[in-house]
Amino acid sequence: MAAIGPSFPHPGRIAWRFAANVFVGTVIVWVVLREFEGVSPIWAIAAMVASTDPQMEVATRMIRSRIINVFVGAIVGLVFMFGGSTEWSLPFALVATVLISSYVVRIPTMWRQAPITAALVVASGLSEQTTSAGLEAALLKVAEVIFGCVVGFLVTWLFSRLWPLPESQAADDGGADE
Repeated sequence: MAAIGPSFPHPGRIAWRFAANVFVGTVIVWVVLREFEGVSPIWAIAAMVASTDPQMEVATRMIRSRIINVFVGAIVGLVFMFGGSTEWSLPFALVATVLISSYVVRIPTMWRQAPITAALVVASGLSEQTTSAGLEAALLKVAEVIFGCVVGFLVTWLFSRLWPLPESQAADDGGADE
């Protein structure tokens, strides 16, 4: 099966499979994270949706790229948070993250996740009263995103075993949008 890119939006079986992935993933994320006080499932659900795909090869590439870019954004965000957070930290952190993603990391799939994560980290730091509270809030958001990515990948893996797509349909339905 030659997976090219995310396989949605396409009518037919692959759309139903993606819908099933998203439904099951959302239920898992929601049920698990509502058990923890102070945790919101919203970022995890968004990450789960972005990390799932009916094609296992695409989902593997998506989670790998997303996790790497989450860590890049988190590291840059933490550097700016500990370097003295002001309102100006946010735009400079985003610029630094985009440039690091473009010139150092160079993973085109899900590259925007790096500046998004940097923004989450720096904004969390700015919205809290102390650096330690900002760090805790930032790391919690990053953990929510990573949890969503892992759930999306595991649901994709499970459905690829329980409800395999015919090779011809998966190859025909592969798109190039990311």
